[in-house]
Amino acid sequence: MKRFDLKKLKDLDAKKLAKDFWYGKPHGERRLGDLYIPKTGLYKHREWRGVKDTMYYFNNIWLYNYGHMVTDILKYSGGNPKGLVQFVKGTMRYRWMGQTYLTVMHWFDRCLEGMRDETLRATAWHFRGIVSACLYQIVEMFNRDITLGGDPEKWRKTIAHDETVWGGVFYGFPDVAHIPLQMIPYFVTCHCNNHTVLNYIDAAQALGLPGDPCPMCQAEAGIFLQDDVPDFFPALVTTNEACDGSVATSVIQDWMINKPLFAMPQPMQFDDDSVLENCAKEIEGAIKFTEEMTGVKFDWELLKKKLQDQNELQRNEWEKWDVAANTNSYPINGVGQALYRIFYSQYGDMDCWHETDAKVKKIMDKCVEQKINTFPMTRHRVIAWSCAPLYYSAWCTWAYNCWGLNTIINMDSLMFDMEIRTDSYENCLLDMAKYHEWAPMRRMAVGGLQHIFELWENMEKFNCDMVMMYDQIKCKGMQGVVGLFEDEFRARNIHAIWMPHALPDKRDVSRAEIRKIINDYMFTVMGEEPLDPSLLEFDDSNSW
Repeated sequence: MKRFDLKKLKDLDAKKLAKDFWYGKPHGERRLGDLYIPKTGLYKHREWRGVKDTMYYFNNIWLYNYGHMVTDILKYSGGNPKGLVQFVKGTMRYRWMGQTYLTVMHWFDRCLEGMRDETLRATAWHFRGIVSACLYQIVEMFNRDITLGGDPEKWRKTIAHDETVWGGVFYGFPDVAHIPLQMIPYFVTCHCNNHTVLNYIDAAQALGLPGDPCPMCQAEAGIFLQDDVPDFFPALVTTNEACDGSVATSVIQDWMINKPLFAMPQPMQFDDDSVLENCAKEIEGAIKFTEEMTGVKFDWELLKKKLQDQNELQRNEWEKWDVAANTNSYPINGVGQALYRIFYSQYGDMDCWHETDAKVKKIMDKCVEQKINTFPMTRHRVIAWSCAPLYYSAWCTWAYNCWGLNTIINMDSLMFDMEIRTDSYENCLLDMAKYHEWAPMRRMAVGGLQHIFELWENMEKFNCDMVMMYDQIKCKGMQGVVGLFEDEFRARNIHAIWMPHALPDKRDVSRAEIRKIINDYMFTVMGEEPLDPSLLEFDDSNSW
């Protein structure tokens, strides 16, 4: 039997141990990487954040969200227990659902790793809003899915649409559900579990599609090829996504769905006023199509009310941006800020967004009033530009913990930067057209050089000194401007780290490779040492 070393006992600092137990170890002493099980990136045990924050995480994040992941199902099913039955059926039937629902809290763990105090609370509320909105869409799909015995009357009053068709197009229809086709099966799933969409990409390529175009489009087509989409709608509204690279896969989806379809393309030259008027007519066409397919009449007053509610969300966002740009008291980390903004601005107005904003505003006001430095280990204020790796949305949490790189704002967050007029039908429709044109990845990724180069003004606006430049290696649009950005970075003496990735496909560039690129830049170019060396290198290839 090994004898206990009494000398080690004498060397222990009792006061330090008690302080670390009560408050948690300070940043720089945490060694978060030691929590991981080798080869997995999964935790041996939970992170100890001190008594107060650990209890908050366990009760107000873990238990609270697990509880609400059940109560939300009943809430969005109108209190009908059949909603739970439908949910279980859907979880067993659809591969993406089974792989995602059980990994949600691990997603929270990754994205909230190392967070403390008000930052932990505000960011967690953003994630709570996202999960609630996702559950709403999932419940609505499953309760209407006629292959699972869903309600045929609800099925008749549902419009499906591409995930980059803004949900506000359907605001004017009472008792009509609008549900994005790909947002849950594709976009959400690879954030929670980076293995989920790989078989869908392989299915599309097995059909004969080449492997070099954007894997986003391939994954979306593969979901249909694998018969993994609920039958919850009689008709759908589509668009050309963010670029014309999706046209081939849209044709495949159309073949597989074989239902009435209205195409509402996003114009490629959208700065032209005449094009804006044409886009407004397309939206009017989608409204008339919805009336014909559902038998429900468009309500202008309802549209106005919903748009005014959405404008309130936009004003809340501007207030957050002001705090993020001009203070050190912004309490939301990079991944929480980016995903929440994309979700609510793309899907459209919901009660859960207003509830979340109210809670976050209280926390943010406290941070500003008390001048709390919410990210005290910040070395560099980072703006992330172009299209992010969906399978590694938590990279910015890792980058802050390891290197003090604080991601202040993301390019996709800055799209939809507008209120929509409701003073007249004509003005409203023109603003809706512009909003639709500014879909994620559309305005600044493929919207022309003047929009791609909005980077410089936003870098100055948010007081950032470094750029994380996403390099989507299969995006033919952004690949064409790499040289232009390189020239500008040199001319402006800007530190920029190029992060290669393949959007949802982690097999082309792994999460470990992304971390190595950032590590190498920080060591060799910046000449800095890590805050937490335990996070420099670890294998998480098999983790969710």
